[in-house]
Amino acid sequence: MKMSRRLALSSLAAAVLFAGPAAAAETIRVGLPTKTFWPTTVAETAVRQKLFEKEGLKAELTIYRSGAETFEGMAAGASDIILDPPSLVSAGRKKGVMSRVVANATMGNFGWQLMVPAKSALTVDALQGKKVGITAAGSGSDLLAQWTSQDKKVEFNRVPLGGGGLVPNLLAGNVDAAVVYSPLSFQIAKSGEAKTILDYATAVPPNLTAGWIVLDRFAESKPQVVQKALNALYGAVRFMRANRDVTIKLISELYEMPPEIAAMEYEQTIMKLETDGSMSAANVPAAVQLSLDLARLGGVKDLVPVEDVISTRFKPVPTKP
Repeated sequence: MKMSRRLALSSLAAAVLFAGPAAAAETIRVGLPTKTFWPTTVAETAVRQKLFEKEGLKAELTIYRSGAETFEGMAAGASDIILDPPSLVSAGRKKGVMSRVVANATMGNFGWQLMVPAKSALTVDALQGKKVGITAAGSGSDLLAQWTSQDKKVEFNRVPLGGGGLVPNLLAGNVDAAVVYSPLSFQIAKSGEAKTILDYATAVPPNLTAGWIVLDRFAESKPQVVQKALNALYGAVRFMRANRDVTIKLISELYEMPPEIAAMEYEQTIMKLETDGSMSAANVPAAVQLSLDLARLGGVKDLVPVEDVISTRFKPVPTKP
């Protein structure tokens, strides 16, 4: 008995000695366009439900002031995976920023609205020469503002305000209108502080409005990290859809808004996100092409073909909580 116990203890000691320290989790830096926006909800859910951890990753979330700033952050090497429109990828490749959309996130401008203060009498046609707030040049809000200008044949001045500056400047009267994303659009409409004069969810034809993006060199050097990150993010989408109350509470806490506004964001935005994410789906190329066409219509130039914008290398396998 004594010999057996000594042998067992010796074996255990040897195992511990030669095993060495546990492998450290690889870090994935996630860039998000602005705080009060659904990509932040997705990433925060993935963190709180430990989905990144289950994939062997440590996530670092960075929140930028706009989609354009987020793209610049990735180009500068500050983020590994970001959420942005395909047009930024297309235009970026012309400027030497070699990246691709690796997963489809959403097929519509859900919750995006062109809004004016509640007492304003302005309509879309009356915005000629007026000031319209956007987050930043080249951002999703800028693309929608430019599309509005072209589609409605009205010229106005686009004023970059950052994600956090849209609503305060609109309500203060510093701009005449603003392209506002949800759930902020739902919040100021519900409060009676502002009203919608154009709903982009219905006005703009369905297209691939946003996707998860990585640099080509990152996809080549760390394909397993890209795959695991996508697994965690789409695991979060699946979790949110299956856990309404938990998600509404998270939205309410994250963005300091009433539960009823968070519920609107859940029903009208979260439940409309893409759950598959595959860029190999038959409808994806046409959806990306339409996205680029709309960007071109809005004034974006030097766009590369769809095949240079997307990657079909990855398909998310949602991580289970």
